[in-house]
Amino acid sequence: MSPTRVHSGGKSGGKTASPSTARAINDRLALALLQREGPLTAGQLKQLTGLSRPTVADLVERLRGARLITVVGEAGAERRGPNARLYGIVADRAHLAGIDVRTDRVTVCVADLLGRTLAEASLPIAPQATGEPGRPAAGPPAVAAAVDLLTSTAARAGATSLHTIGVGAPGLLDPATGALGSNTGWLPRWHADLVAAVRAHFPAELLLENEANLAAVAEQRLGAARDRDTFVLLWLGGGTGAAVVLDGALRRGASGGAGEIGFLPVPGTGGLPSASGCEGGFHSLAGGPALCDLAHRHGLPVEGTGVEAAERALRAAVAAVRESRGERDERAEGGGAGVPAGPAEAFLDAYADGVAIGVAAVSAVLDPGCVVIGGECGRAGGDELARRVAERVARMAPVRLEVRAGTVGGRAVLRGAVLTAMDAAQDDLFAPEG
Repeated sequence: MSPTRVHSGGKSGGKTASPSTARAINDRLALALLQREGPLTAGQLKQLTGLSRPTVADLVERLRGARLITVVGEAGAERRGPNARLYGIVADRAHLAGIDVRTDRVTVCVADLLGRTLAEASLPIAPQATGEPGRPAAGPPAVAAAVDLLTSTAARAGATSLHTIGVGAPGLLDPATGALGSNTGWLPRWHADLVAAVRAHFPAELLLENEANLAAVAEQRLGAARDRDTFVLLWLGGGTGAAVVLDGALRRGASGGAGEIGFLPVPGTGGLPSASGCEGGFHSLAGGPALCDLAHRHGLPVEGTGVEAAERALRAAVAAVRESRGERDERAEGGGAGVPAGPAEAFLDAYADGVAIGVAAVSAVLDPGCVVIGGECGRAGGDELARRVAERVARMAPVRLEVRAGTVGGRAVLRGAVLTAMDAAQDDLFAPEG
C-alpha cells in the first residue's frame, strides 16, 4: 500500500475549498482506498490519506452513519479495541447487474457494490423461422425469457432490487438517443426490444454499451491492458469491431461509430463496404464468415456455422501447430486431431495477414502503442495469432506497437458490464448528500 496524500481545506486554483467540499473529497478518497485495498483500520486510512487523526475519525463516523462502511473485523490477533477495528465497504448496500447479449444467447450476472459475483446464469436463444436466414429468435418469447432470467438470477442473489444494470450488445450505440442499432443488417430485432423491456421491468439505471467497449473495460481493469491507459481492443468474432481507449477514457466518436473497423476499406476483399453493410471492408478479411472460408480454402475441417464454427476451426489449427512443436494446448477442445500441422500453419499465417492490415491501419491513425485482440476468434487464436499479427504489423506500421492476446476470456463483455454498473452505482451512492 502506498500513501496517497490530499489537502484538507487547502487552496486550489486560488480558491479555498469549503468545509463541505473538503469533507466530500476526503470521503471519496477513503472509499476509493477501501475499494482498492480492502478493509483498513483508521490508522491505515490516516497513513494512506495523509489526513489528521481527528479528520479520519470524523469521516469514519460519517461513512458509517450513511451505511457505506462498517466494522468487518480486527487487525492482528494481539490487537484489540477501537484502534484495531477494520472498516470495509458495505457490499450489500446496493446490488447491480451485467447483461451480455449475444445473437443466440443472453448471460446475466448479479453482483454486490464491490462487483463481486453473487449469481450468474445463461440462456440460449433457439433459432426459429423468421423469414430472415441466419437470424435467431425474435420478438416477445426471447425478450420475455431474458427478462425472466434476470429476475430469477437477482432472486437467487438475494437482491430485492437492482441499483444499476450494465448491458453489452453488438451494434452501434447512438450517443444522442441511447438507441441500439446496426448498419450491418444482421443483428436481431430482439436486442433493441430487450433493452426496452429491461428498462420497463426494472426501476434501475440502465447503461447500454457496445460489446467491444465493455471488453476493453474488462481488459484494462482485470486483464491484458492493466498497465495501459491508451490502447485499442480489436474484437474478432462473428463480426469485427474495436474499442478505442485514449488517456484512460473510452472514445465513442461523434455518432458512436468509433471502432466500427469492419467498415474499414482494405485491399484484398475484391470490393468496398457501403453505408448499410461492411461486406468488402475489413470484416471480409477478419470476420467469422471470412475465417471459415479461409479454413475451407486451406483444406481444414469446418464444423457447423456461425462464429462457433470459426472459433472451433481456429482453435483446432492452433492446437495442431502447438502439438507439432511438442506443446500441449490446454484450451483446445479435442486438440488438433485430424488437422495437419502444415495446412494449419498456413491457415494461421493467412488469417494473421488479413488481421494485420486492420491493426496496421489503427496503428498509423491512432498510435495506441498496444492492441489487445479479443472476441471469440481472438480468444481462439490467443498468443499464436497475436504473435503472428505483431510480426506483420512491425513490417507495415511506422510506429512501435505491441499486440497482446486478451486474458479475461469468454466473460469479458459480462465483466465489463458489471464493472461499468459498479462504477455508476458507486458514483451515485458515494456522492455527498445535498
